[in-house]
Amino acid sequence: MVVKELCNKVESLEETLLKQVTSRPAPVYENRHIPMTSEEAREYLKMPKSTFYFKVGNGEIPAVKQGKRYYLYKDELDYWLETGRKNAPALSAEEMNAAILASHKRKPNSTNY
Repeated sequence: MVVKELCNKVESLEETLLKQVTSRPAPVYENRHIPMTSEEAREYLKMPKSTFYFKVGNGEIPAVKQGKRYYLYKDELDYWLETGRKNAPALSAEEMNAAILASHKRKPNSTNY
């Protein structure tokens, strides 16, 4: 009797989970890998023309040159902006430990004090 009740409860839970999974809409991903012309990229970055072409010419801003024109991708510009931050996003404990270890320029002296 008890086993039968447990089986019924498990079946009802399975049914409700199946309804939840099937009723959930599929996530819609926005395509951010959109090519932009240099004018559109300058407007997006709100950057003066001379500064923009100077940085593109030096390779600071990621761009593709096809013939005489530069093409830039919106997702690459967003990534470039994020990595250029002065105050970086918070690091995890492992990343912080690796950064501390990488900051030491020489190994400690092995003599015992």
